[in-house]
Amino acid sequence: MNLILEQISKQNQQVFKTFFNKHYEELVRYANGYLFDKDSSEDIVQEVFIYIWENASELKIKASLKGYIYTMVRNRCLNYLKSIKITDDIEFLEFNINLITEHAFDRVDDEDKKIVYHQILKIVDSLPEKMQQIVRLKFLHNYKYQEIADEIGVSVNTVKTQLKRAKLRITELVTSVLILLQIHQ
Repeated sequence: MNLILEQISKQNQQVFKTFFNKHYEELVRYANGYLFDKDSSEDIVQEVFIYIWENASELKIKASLKGYIYTMVRNRCLNYLKSIKITDDIEFLEFNINLITEHAFDRVDDEDKKIVYHQILKIVDSLPEKMQQIVRLKFLHNYKYQEIADEIGVSVNTVKTQLKRAKLRITELVTSVLILLQIHQ
């Protein structure tokens, strides 16, 4: 049995605290790569550490403890994303997904598509307010550039620039999610 795990199973708080402090921030960043939500990422990592503390004596780890906790965090993130209800925005995303992710999305199964849809919604929600408004008017309400410009009081060039920036940001982040999903399959 791993020495750290052995000490944790004996309820050695100092060893557990050291183990926790060594890996916590790194695991939160790792989880956030899936969730794009720091609070949920922190919750999941804390749940993993609680599980380790409570079940250390029963765990049978064949590889490294570090690899084990990363796998636990990844699986909990994926389960969390699968449990989230996806809104009607999926129709918008399905219609426009090729604009956003090009051909990479074709190789993703339906469960993973839901994860990607959720991430796209979170990415759109994280955009600056005016950019969010432009993206929603263009893709949810199917406005033309001039209609968007008139609606929010900006130039057509501003609308085009904001949409281009949004697409770049969404594409970059979604590509990261797709890579993570394909790595862990």
